[in-house]
Amino acid sequence: MVKTKVLDLANKISRSKTGSKHGVKPEDPEYRIIEPVLTDDTASVALCLELKKPRSKDEVASLCGKSPEETEKILYQLAQDGIISYITEDGVDKFQLELWVPGVMEFMVVNKENVAKYPQIAECFEEYSRQKGGFMAGKVPSGLGLMRVIPIEQTIDGETRRASYEEVSHYLDENEIFSVSDCACRSVREAMGEGCGHLKEDMCIQMGDGAEFYIKTGRGRQITRDEAKAILKKAEENGLFHQIANTDGPGKTHAICNCCSCSCLAVRHANHFKNPDMVRSNYSSVIDPEKCVACGECVENCPTNALKLGQKLCGVPKLDLPAKRPLPSDTEWGEDKWNPDYRTNRRVVTEEGSSPCKAECPAHIGIQGYIKLAAQGRYTEALELIKKENPFPAVCGRICPRYCESSCTRGDIDDPIAIDDIKKFIAEQDLNGNHRFIPNKAHDYGKKIAVVGAGPAGLSCAYYLAVDGYQVTVFEKQNVPGGMLTLGIPSFRLEKEVVNAEIAILQQLGVEIKTGVEVGKDTTIAKLRSQGFEAFYLAIGAQAGRKLNIEGEDAEGVITGVDFIRDVNLGTAEKLTGSTVVIGGGNVAIDVARSAVRWGATSVEMRCLESRQEMPALDEEVEEALEENIIINNGWGPKRILVENGKTTGVEFAKCLSVFDENGRFAPVFDETTSEVVPASHVLISVGQAMDWGTLLNESNVKLNPNGTVQANEKTYQTSEADVFAGGDALTGPKFAIDAIAQGKEAAISIHRQVHGHSLVLGRLDRDYRPLDKAELDLGGYDRLPRQTAAHQKDTTPLSFADERGVLSADQVKAETERCLGCGATTVDVYQCVGCGMCVSKCKFDAVSLVRKYDDVNKELFDMRPAIVKNMVKRQVKIAIKKPVRAVQAAFSGK
Repeated sequence: MVKTKVLDLANKISRSKTGSKHGVKPEDPEYRIIEPVLTDDTASVALCLELKKPRSKDEVASLCGKSPEETEKILYQLAQDGIISYITEDGVDKFQLELWVPGVMEFMVVNKENVAKYPQIAECFEEYSRQKGGFMAGKVPSGLGLMRVIPIEQTIDGETRRASYEEVSHYLDENEIFSVSDCACRSVREAMGEGCGHLKEDMCIQMGDGAEFYIKTGRGRQITRDEAKAILKKAEENGLFHQIANTDGPGKTHAICNCCSCSCLAVRHANHFKNPDMVRSNYSSVIDPEKCVACGECVENCPTNALKLGQKLCGVPKLDLPAKRPLPSDTEWGEDKWNPDYRTNRRVVTEEGSSPCKAECPAHIGIQGYIKLAAQGRYTEALELIKKENPFPAVCGRICPRYCESSCTRGDIDDPIAIDDIKKFIAEQDLNGNHRFIPNKAHDYGKKIAVVGAGPAGLSCAYYLAVDGYQVTVFEKQNVPGGMLTLGIPSFRLEKEVVNAEIAILQQLGVEIKTGVEVGKDTTIAKLRSQGFEAFYLAIGAQAGRKLNIEGEDAEGVITGVDFIRDVNLGTAEKLTGSTVVIGGGNVAIDVARSAVRWGATSVEMRCLESRQEMPALDEEVEEALEENIIINNGWGPKRILVENGKTTGVEFAKCLSVFDENGRFAPVFDETTSEVVPASHVLISVGQAMDWGTLLNESNVKLNPNGTVQANEKTYQTSEADVFAGGDALTGPKFAIDAIAQGKEAAISIHRQVHGHSLVLGRLDRDYRPLDKAELDLGGYDRLPRQTAAHQKDTTPLSFADERGVLSADQVKAETERCLGCGATTVDVYQCVGCGMCVSKCKFDAVSLVRKYDDVNKELFDMRPAIVKNMVKRQVKIAIKKPVRAVQAAFSGK
């Protein structure tokens, strides 16, 4: 049943009349949002108020026919529910109606008790803003939207800084009383189950009368001016931009909001409706391509997806825009022009692609960026940039597969940039402590997260959760942390001091690492839940060696390569004697063979199915094995292991004719008539790795694949149990550390969202970086500069487990960085840019600036409607003029 007085109130707030053509109807969100908290009786009192014209309780009582006492009680309840506001003049509270937005709907949404009781309050706010956004697209001129972006102040320093109303400090200096409250937009999204990972608490700042109202009604807590400044600064550091309520006139506002584009219902005008005029500031971003290093920081922090990475070797970076784009200011602007999926489909790179190094790195590190910082001697800042994506640069500087170098554009001229060696040099500074970078914690959530497995995936996840402000405990069943970094890689490739040094930084961040604890045996996931752990990340790795399932495999002297290297690293492996055969052709098999040489074997021979060209081991690792007199025989598969008196004496191999079928699937074919017996005192099987789940998943709904890997969503890493996530080799099978590290960070993002009840996908950046097309490039005319090589400190025989590879000198690093072509650069869609300054604040290279493009000043509320109506008339004229022009164009084009 419709409450008639409530409907009348909805119309009065909307400045319309019940029953009129454009009046509010019972099915509209304006009615439905206030209906649950009002009766016709209380609505009749509110109907005695006017928009922005304060009245005392006595004045209202005389109009509504109730006693002053009863009227006062109802008015305060209306204010508590958010239907009205009040201000204090000469010690007397005076009450007034407010706009829907900014106003009633924000007030109502930050009343947590009412939203919990009546979820439709949040739903109606979202519905209202969506309806109005589509209706108003193109009709409101720049500067007259109800909310307006205001630049981060330090980004408009200099000649472009003209007006005090464009400075955040102006509003803070003009007021004496401040409060902070939950973000209304994020409260809406969270109540609807659409949280984006940005939390709502302590986000929006009120000032003056607005602050007094929020404090008195319990919507906000009182803060000082300095606290307000600190909140603004923290928001900027966390990638949030500023907006002001834009209805109070030039240089005036009652609120500064710290917004994220993925939840903000105002910036949705720019993203959903492609109508940035509704919220833009007077500024727009400009990129200097000569200074830009395509690190991606500006792109990933841009709230409107106006910035994307492109390439500059074609000359001036091309904008990813049509030559003449339609605009809502002079075009009929319907759903065909909108982007309702903007929270899941934003792009980080233009169609032409960008720098291959960033695109091909699994963690998408800003490689051009840290190369440039290293060239300038800014090593701590280089570390900071690397550690945004990879907390283990020293480790990866020694064992990375160097996908970035394989795709480096410089390699099409002479040799790729020595990217990994530059990273190793930078990380070496961190290890020495002179330029160590330890990030500040972004928050302090106080929530407990458990990570199972202290390998690269688990430690990476723990690092990013700790930086975000979580209490992280890592459980490792071995007696040392590091996983395969510590136990699966020999020291001549990765010295354990390096691993320990980078793990120590996690401990400085507060990560607790419990070794010698096997989850599933010493404790369980259920027990950890009962101890307050709110989410779990399973990253147990692929720590078990695979067997061949052939005759003699259980004989003395036969061991998997994984077990052998682990025991060598722990110092518990038995010394090898005589000849050793290593079965396998991957990087691990190379490590096993080289370790066997150092562990006492008089001769080492490797045999694998693949041809030399098909071997999965990296070329440089094969060369290192050959230099150590390791024999590599390709094209042989093991048939059986020969055994006498329980001990191995050799291996019989069959000739392998092919490894893969016509579809590229593993399907080896053998010539059974051709075989060889290789004598061996020891056989080290290195044909792959497997997961050993033990009893970890007992009484769990987490599912495994037939090959033992865990089932989890490929983007969010969530398993079939909502609070359990997984990654690393346990998810993908054996891959490189950098792959596991990248997954660890993404899992941390998911865990953060999960424990706060937010969506795992909405507003989440899809880092779909793509390399530029080198076929279109003209790379002639570049000087050929020799690639710098780090000196090796070769030990004398016998070989040791020391890492003999050197580090580039500072002079070499400078010379090598000069070889970088800088082939990527940011592009900007100047129309889509709303001038928030976030890109400028994130750039370390002075490559982005804000320039004043508009000169629009906001108006007082009652002056806004005439200005908007005038603009609407002008717009209709423009649309009418363009229609015949388009008709003529279509006729000539034959369409």
